[in-house]
Amino acid sequence: MSKGINPIARSKNGKRRPAILIRSSPWKAGTAETPWHDVFDLDNGRVRYFGDHRVDHTVPVGSTQGNAVLLEAFAEHQAPTPEQRARAVPLLVFAAVSRNKTPKGYVQFCGLAVIERAELIEQETNGKPFPNYRYDMTLLDLSAEGDQVDWAWIERRGNPRLVAVDVLSRAPRSWIEWVGHGHGALPDLRRRTPFPSEEDKPSPPRLTEGGRESLGLFPAPRRPDGTAPASSDPTGSREKLTASMLMDRLRHLRVHQRNDQPSRHKPLALLWAISRIAAGNPRLAPWRQFRDEVGELLAEFGLPDSSATPEYPFWHLQTSRLWDVQGLPPEQSAKPHAARFDRFNPAAGLSEQVAHLLDDPFVRSQAVAVLRETHLADVPQHALMERLGLAGYDSASGVTDDGEEQETESGPTSRRTVTLSRVVRDSELTTTVKRLHGDRCQVCSLQLSTRFSAYREAAHIRGLGRPHNGPDKLSNLLVLCPNHHVQFDALAIYVDIDDTVRMTTDDTPIGQLRRHPAHQINEAHLRYHRALCGRDHE
Repeated sequence: MSKGINPIARSKNGKRRPAILIRSSPWKAGTAETPWHDVFDLDNGRVRYFGDHRVDHTVPVGSTQGNAVLLEAFAEHQAPTPEQRARAVPLLVFAAVSRNKTPKGYVQFCGLAVIERAELIEQETNGKPFPNYRYDMTLLDLSAEGDQVDWAWIERRGNPRLVAVDVLSRAPRSWIEWVGHGHGALPDLRRRTPFPSEEDKPSPPRLTEGGRESLGLFPAPRRPDGTAPASSDPTGSREKLTASMLMDRLRHLRVHQRNDQPSRHKPLALLWAISRIAAGNPRLAPWRQFRDEVGELLAEFGLPDSSATPEYPFWHLQTSRLWDVQGLPPEQSAKPHAARFDRFNPAAGLSEQVAHLLDDPFVRSQAVAVLRETHLADVPQHALMERLGLAGYDSASGVTDDGEEQETESGPTSRRTVTLSRVVRDSELTTTVKRLHGDRCQVCSLQLSTRFSAYREAAHIRGLGRPHNGPDKLSNLLVLCPNHHVQFDALAIYVDIDDTVRMTTDDTPIGQLRRHPAHQINEAHLRYHRALCGRDHE
């Protein structure tokens, strides 16, 4: 790693270069030896890296070893087909770091990169201009692998006897997805997790049993038999998943772009999986069931010009760190293929931690709201919820039990006798809460006069119907005018933690919830309603 650009020699048949190791040193930037200033924006997954041409070089700008190998890599990264991209060389990016106040000799692994652009530019040293190449790179998300790269993948790339599918089986998931979809998928594959702070960075080098120093982060440690250990759990099971983390991952779910429109495949598949939890079904479903049920869902609610390809979310949802796929032999795990899934019938579904969190009705309501609002806002909501068996999640009131038709009566107008199962409400509670607020809306203070009295409505904050099953208590009631009652039930408005009433669409404030000392509102019910609106930030 003494040089900035360190290419590993190609395999004997010349088909693949195992990797190119890139190093940047901040201490030499701007000197005659290293006149360029590389930019590492690790938190946003972007690197701007300069080639190795200098002012004293007399050879053509693209013929220095570093520029030559990076331009070769750039051409491979621009390949138009998955088969060609499977041979493209991965870039492993490092930065020189200080250890024990020593600025030399140590490097830190920063990520796996793909070159998006290569541009011929003019630089300057001591007033003398010279040409060079500048490379804009995307760092791929390695969170599913614990920010590590399995060195067995690099070794396999150098083995001329192995075909592409065998090599890709050890590659990071984001690299596999890039191979399959190309540069169009890079916005979804870019690293977006914060780079470790000083406190989180790897500890100083330590001695291994063989007496060699190891940075602990890269490459992955080896077993005594020389094989690589299993990669970290893609769902992050070693990490304690919280409800807040779950919502954040749902909001930032990577989805493929088609004609500048985000695909609905992954969000629809996740909603289908949540519906299984709500119904008490096992979290994992066999491929053939997933194929049939999610395939129909994609055909009905997917983008109009999008193909129903359930194998895509079945496999690629693993990048969300919320999803498990089990039952597929390792050598068959390179990329999604419906025929391969048909043969082995693997199972997939939400991870154990996610399923456990979603057993909580509050968390489940919040997750449904986040998916609907963030990824499926332009889908017919009521039809989608009905189709998934999640009826009631699109309103604050919920769903009451259906009536049972018994017989049809004859007469000028047809009539049916129906047996209903309804929640019994305490009418004295509604009378009490309306009287406390003087028949005025707690949002706008409107008192709607009728001929003999005033019209007002009592709204349950957490609906009495399924799936909310809220209590019929004074602490679960609001007095609202008809307009705000409809908006509240339809999740168009919500009450923020400071009692500001806001529009759900853009959080615009429309008023302040008026309180009464004798009407104590249960804050948990207001939070539940915010969760249904996708607006719980506690």
